[in-house]
Amino acid sequence: MQFPDDDNGKMLAAMADAGIDLTKQLDVDFFLVFDDQRDAEYASEELAKSGLEGEFELHLNDELGQWELIVCIPMVPEYQAIVDREVELNTFAQEFGGVTDGWGVMQHQEGDDEFADDEHECSDECKH
Repeated sequence: MQFPDDDNGKMLAAMADAGIDLTKQLDVDFFLVFDDQRDAEYASEELAKSGLEGEFELHLNDELGQWELIVCIPMVPEYQAIVDREVELNTFAQEFGGVTDGWGVMQHQEGDDEFADDEHECSDECKH
């Protein structure tokens, strides 16, 4: 697979190299960060009311010293779909004084057969 030479393209290429099937729906986590707890809480409430399909989790990220709203959306991780969702979420976050701060997926999800073989023996090439 070919991907654009930007952060999103590099992330998708790394996922493909790790054996993740990018043609199947995955739970994609988008990260929105806010300096102010009240702004983050309002954003979380409004997002929940918006009807957006997904799950939302709000917590204080001690490393960043900011409030982090994780928006987990089930989707096929296609490049343009990711870019479009990031733009949409960034516009939303800015209304509450926040910004997007990247995205990712959990390493092992349904449809990801990287760990399916219980008899697998690790080698130097393993990514886990």
